[in-house]
Amino acid sequence: MADLQQRIKIEIYNITEALEEINNIKDKKNKTKIELAGIATYLHNFYSGIENILKQILAEKGIKIAKTEFWHKTLLNISVENKIISLEFKDALSDYLAFRHFFVHSYGFMLDERRLLSLTKNAENIFHEFKENIKQYLTI
Repeated sequence: MADLQQRIKIEIYNITEALEEINNIKDKKNKTKIELAGIATYLHNFYSGIENILKQILAEKGIKIAKTEFWHKTLLNISVENKIISLEFKDALSDYLAFRHFFVHSYGFMLDERRLLSLTKNAENIFHEFKENIKQYLTI
């Protein structure tokens, strides 16, 4: 469990760094397409870090997620079933999961600044709630 906790700490540090980079640019007026792409990249990093933590916890329990077309949704569902995250928190992540799909399967010039900024506004709260979910799970 100590090794798992260390890996989680590293992911939390990395997610924190991604959120700090978002905070450095999100309030700038007249963002360029490159700056929007940077925000999108860090939002993707943020969500990927959450998934990485969930995968590591499940792997520690001996649960593997088959890499199907829908494995990202499956990961969240299995995390709820194993009481790692709550159903309500899974629902809160749905916009980030949808964004992850968009980010991977589209082009940077298609980014919508309003949508990106909406996701950035909630990211800090989502991250705080996620850390609370993980903390509660690890103390059980």
